[in-house]
Amino acid sequence: MKNDPVDPTIRLAIARWPDDAPRGAVTAFCTEHGISRKTFYQILKRARTEGQAAALEPRSRRPKTSPNATAEALKDQAVAMRESLEKSGWDHGPISVHDKMSKLGMQAPSVAVLARIFRDRGLITPAPQKRPRSSFRSFRYPMPNACWQLDATEYVLEGGRKCVIFQLIDDHSRLAVASLVAETENGADAVKVFRAGVAARGLPQRLLSDNGEALNPIRRGMTSELVAYANSLGVATITGKPYKPTTQGKNERFHSTLFKWLKKQPFAKDLAELQAQVEIFDQAYNTQRGHQSLENRCTPQEAWDATETAEPLAEGEWVKLSTTPAPTIAESILATTPEDTSQAAGTTPEATPEPVKLSATLRAERMEPAGSQLMRVNKNRCLKVAGVQLYLGKLLRSTMVKVLWDQAELMVISLEGELIAKYDYPFPAGVTYLSLRHAKEKFQNAPDVE
Repeated sequence: MKNDPVDPTIRLAIARWPDDAPRGAVTAFCTEHGISRKTFYQILKRARTEGQAAALEPRSRRPKTSPNATAEALKDQAVAMRESLEKSGWDHGPISVHDKMSKLGMQAPSVAVLARIFRDRGLITPAPQKRPRSSFRSFRYPMPNACWQLDATEYVLEGGRKCVIFQLIDDHSRLAVASLVAETENGADAVKVFRAGVAARGLPQRLLSDNGEALNPIRRGMTSELVAYANSLGVATITGKPYKPTTQGKNERFHSTLFKWLKKQPFAKDLAELQAQVEIFDQAYNTQRGHQSLENRCTPQEAWDATETAEPLAEGEWVKLSTTPAPTIAESILATTPEDTSQAAGTTPEATPEPVKLSATLRAERMEPAGSQLMRVNKNRCLKVAGVQLYLGKLLRSTMVKVLWDQAELMVISLEGELIAKYDYPFPAGVTYLSLRHAKEKFQNAPDVE
């Protein structure tokens, strides 16, 4: 190729070119080896002025000057900003440094340039095996107060004494609604932090938590003080599946951010001192630190203020939205009573009804202009509606859902009333497959449906 480097053996032959070579030998040599006469004489000149060894390797094509290069002073400022964020306990990656410098009115290199600066200075270790940020999809409810997440995490005070920190956040804006330091994870303190959140931000529609006894053990056939109190206010209480902490992923990530910050603070001696530290963190987290999961990396408070808050649920609506209780122990025992017990009493046992076999296919000719249909997602995580495959995600495999449609849109909702996906309907001509990416609305952080 024209711009390929000249082979070292050809360079060596040129460097040893005799002064008494016959006329036309240079042209013949260049034609034979596919190089220009100009290249030949450049290599020959370099060999005679700098020595044969210098002519065996091509010169660097790097420009002698680079007007767009980042100044060393600006690099030093970026590194100093990174160190300042790290010492304060906040995230100190390229995105965080860029946002902080911009917020302070400083000249901020691009995120890519900052990453290169930190790598060249040995401050970060490249990890190409990690999933790219663009491969993650952020799932959230559409309005503040549509759903809150509550979780507790363990922390160690000075001297090794353990305690827990309850953290209550808003799913839409990531706002820290309320936090409470307690000796143990118990129902009374769970109610206390929830009441503090309601007093500060109003009443949410849903409260999402794990299946712990102090939070929401409804899937184990039990209730809790928190569930009873929230339901009494008309708040739906929902949980993720057991051993599926990703449902409360926002809370888990929030714990991580808090721990990084607390690690840079003095060890708290007691619960009151730790509570004061947590309140300082919440204030800074809500109002000073741009969140990378929000639009334009705004702060949680800005995200909260940008959208109207959700209205409380209508009376009795919480019952339909809450996680279905599991059978109690007594109910389970009665359900497993041997059949001959009823026969001994002289009664005829009722025949067990056959389970309804739901289809994953709904044909267009069976669809009225508006209507609904109970369906079951197939093993490929799809429904086929009006000839179009709707992919709903791996968590919904073999799950019962309800499909509702009219002349403008089609919705897939869970049996708990949570929206899974909403599409324009009728589907565009020629379309045979739609995934969650094509949905115009989706609640992908809703609790899993069984």
